[in-house]
Amino acid sequence: MIQKNVSLQSYNTFGIDVRATHFTKVSSPDEFRDAIEKDIQPVLILGGGSNMLLTKDWEGLVIKNDFKGIEIEEEQDNFAIVSVGGGENWHEFVLWSLSRNMGGIENLSLIPGTVGASPIQNIGAYGVELKDTFVKLEALSFETGRKNTFHLEDCKFGYRDSVFKKDLKGKYLITKVYFKLTTKNHQINNSYGAIKQVLSDKKITTPTIQDISEAVIEIRSSKLPDPKELGNSGSFFKNPEIEKPQFEALQKKFPNLVFYELPDERYKIPAGWLIDQCGWKGLRVGNTGCHAQQALVLVNYGGATGNEVWKFAKKVQQSVKKKYGIELTPEVNVF
Repeated sequence: MIQKNVSLQSYNTFGIDVRATHFTKVSSPDEFRDAIEKDIQPVLILGGGSNMLLTKDWEGLVIKNDFKGIEIEEEQDNFAIVSVGGGENWHEFVLWSLSRNMGGIENLSLIPGTVGASPIQNIGAYGVELKDTFVKLEALSFETGRKNTFHLEDCKFGYRDSVFKKDLKGKYLITKVYFKLTTKNHQINNSYGAIKQVLSDKKITTPTIQDISEAVIEIRSSKLPDPKELGNSGSFFKNPEIEKPQFEALQKKFPNLVFYELPDERYKIPAGWLIDQCGWKGLRVGNTGCHAQQALVLVNYGGATGNEVWKFAKKVQQSVKKKYGIELTPEVNVF
């Protein structure tokens, strides 16, 4: 059923109060086809609303992905193939996998949003990305209403990127995602210093996948505000990656430059560090600002409009560009 003039405030983690002229939830292919047959344009797909900034009312149709269900499709000696509905909460799926001693996504604990949105962004944290456990996904075409299957190579995963953010943006609703998770001999990834520190503080020398998840939850909870208490969309900007000549010039000018070396003589510079160095951390302007614990997180202190947040974000971009010559790219989708 399509509803009219619906507030989207509770459907986006920034808590921006905009309205959709038309709104519906779909949990089956038939419901999806019924919705698109109405031909209400433009269409906005909503998952958990955690990776978006809404700057105006949506004059069209908003479709909330409500496909549910988690199934073990196949079990082998050391792994299981699991399918997950696109409308399932990502973190709840992580907890589901841990409760069954299935490994591979524990470093991605507490990432907000839905499973259906996770391949679009190729979500990642603490040395792990979605593509590391991804097998395939099923999606419904807005053009034909039919189901298509996309395998790993079809998705063209990159850093916080996929074909669904480019050529296929807005053309499919992701209904089911398949993962290959380990059931024993888990690959423990505790390469990040923050995880090592938490494990060390707890005197854990041989961590389990549950230990890694708990460490990540502790770290994220200490740095990132709960969207239910303070509107935000997590990391607002991507960590920029630069070539060696630019890196060497920057390091010469700024000897304290924080960086991570990448393959092919490229370097990742933490966006949060750049923003902090430009004096934005904890700074508030009106109803928006940079979070006091993590400069990479822009927040809505209450009553902020999407345009206020976006105007603030552009000022942050400009100051980083002026000081470091680095262009920050938003990780969130701005509508």
